[in-house]
Amino acid sequence: MKALVLGGGSLKGSWQAGAIQAVLDTGFKPDMVYGISAGALNAAFIVNEAGREYQNDGIIDWQLVNKKLISFWIDNITEPNDIGVLKSRFQLGIDTILSRFDGLLDTNPLHERLRAQITPKLLRSSPIKLKVGSVNINTGEMHYAGPLDDHFMDYLRASSSIPVIMPVIQIGGDHRNAHLDGGLREVVPLKQAILDGATEIYAIATHPEIDQKTAINYRNFFTLIDRIKDISVSQFENNDIEWAERYNESILSVGGISLNRKVDLKVIRPTEKLEINLTSFTTEEIKEMIRRGYEHAYTELKK
Repeated sequence: MKALVLGGGSLKGSWQAGAIQAVLDTGFKPDMVYGISAGALNAAFIVNEAGREYQNDGIIDWQLVNKKLISFWIDNITEPNDIGVLKSRFQLGIDTILSRFDGLLDTNPLHERLRAQITPKLLRSSPIKLKVGSVNINTGEMHYAGPLDDHFMDYLRASSSIPVIMPVIQIGGDHRNAHLDGGLREVVPLKQAILDGATEIYAIATHPEIDQKTAINYRNFFTLIDRIKDISVSQFENNDIEWAERYNESILSVGGISLNRKVDLKVIRPTEKLEINLTSFTTEEIKEMIRRGYEHAYTELKK
């Protein structure tokens, strides 16, 4: 099974979209796509468009699929308000006092755009399989959901919901089944792909192996949260990739299952930190991220 594995990274998902194009340019055709956080949104969009192509023509034009993904980023993610609207201090204060805090941002703008683009029916009928990862904040457990699961769109929304900044998502309205960004536990879902039987994997991560030490304005709340997230996400990302690389070096037993097959693994990730601010980005920055993602991945794949 061929798998495309997409890691998290907030707006760095635009860089990932460019890198995906380079991968598809090689002729790679995934049977399954895995995603976490921004990678989950990219994954769902890809599988949705593949389903649309297959429904209409019986074949999948992968270049057209990715062209539409890039167009989505350029046309729909143009300014911070396209992601979410910052709640008023008064509203945040009242919600905090009444123990009903639900994130700093109202993320309905983003999810209205996703609902307009992604159709559960197409996801279910697509010949390309899909899994997205989120974390149950009550139990701390990682959960991977597919389009056939009840309330899949809730899981998709949860997978990309950044802790504190964005709201906790109650799956099917059940407060006991409340989820957040899968990046709390895993960032690049390589283990799940291997457990599911993947034998050839292209993984696209969005953080460098070595996180450069840069000074930040830690008194700015959003900057501080973003920096904390980057530190933890970079380490989780390294752990996920190292696990997959170690797997290829020896036969492992995972969860009582003996895995004795080698995996053809190619990991694409930036060599330097990608700088793009969730609260002050522009369309031009999104376009530049896409361009850089394509050029970097193209160069890596030519080596």
